[in-house]
Amino acid sequence: MIRVENLTRNYGDLRAVDDVSLSVARGEIVGLLGHNGAGKTTIMKVLTGFLEPTDGKVIIDGVDIRENLEAVQRKIGYLPENCPVYPEMTVIDYLDYTAALHGVPPSERGSAMREAIAHTELHDKGAEVIGTLSRGYRQRVGVAQAILHHPRILILDEPTNGLDPTQIQHMRGLIRSLAESATVILSTHILQEVQAICDRVVIIRSGEKVLDARLDDLRAGSRLLLATDAEPKRLRPLLSGLEGVGTVEELTPEDGHHRYALGTDNGGEPTAIAPRVARTMVEHGLALYSLMPESRDVESIFGEISAQEGRPSQ
Repeated sequence: MIRVENLTRNYGDLRAVDDVSLSVARGEIVGLLGHNGAGKTTIMKVLTGFLEPTDGKVIIDGVDIRENLEAVQRKIGYLPENCPVYPEMTVIDYLDYTAALHGVPPSERGSAMREAIAHTELHDKGAEVIGTLSRGYRQRVGVAQAILHHPRILILDEPTNGLDPTQIQHMRGLIRSLAESATVILSTHILQEVQAICDRVVIIRSGEKVLDARLDDLRAGSRLLLATDAEPKRLRPLLSGLEGVGTVEELTPEDGHHRYALGTDNGGEPTAIAPRVARTMVEHGLALYSLMPESRDVESIFGEISAQEGRPSQ
């Protein structure tokens, strides 16, 4: 659905995006995660045709954005950062205006507007002036204009920025429902949004792509975590030679228990060695307090990447 090849974008001497390549399949929800200023918004503006790439290619649904920009933009619904709507217009007037900009025929605008309003739960706000609405409702208006023309791709820049917890929950549910019929890319610097909504995460740091992975794969660690009463000098000889165990790393003790991370040989599944480890512990009279696969989350991975850059994670 979306293919980006070696994308570079400069602003004068500043390189905002540096040789980024990625692809997004139909129906995926992909999060662009990074600190403010990492280059996420620039990537989105290039994908939507608001900025030209300095170098590289962008292919949307088989169409090169340089060769037929209008055809590409008809396939895209876009919610820019900070939701720039016209505050002096009513919701209905604004949606009618944006429907015309999207090329929705006059005979179809009424049904398109009703459907967008239903999706975003704006039923009782249609006659109200946008400038009088709360931040959450203005965001809904922004999403409504983005889906009026039934786009195949939705690009949302910081869609939950500034919303309260209730509004965030509604926006998450709305994005999930929209993903049933569209491919979604959203940018955010908020870790929880990626974990709550996305299938995949692409981490951008200083204009470069430093990680591209499915969340399920990230959560599945490659080590087995063990808590026991055995000190390293007793445990290492027992487990180091065990079939399937590659490494035995001592971790920081907790609750008076010694903790270890057991790596597998040749990238094997950590659960495969668990029965052998447990049996060895019992045979040698060692207490086994816990034995479980390591689980990582986006926060820990983002923290590791931020540490490499020499700055704290957000």
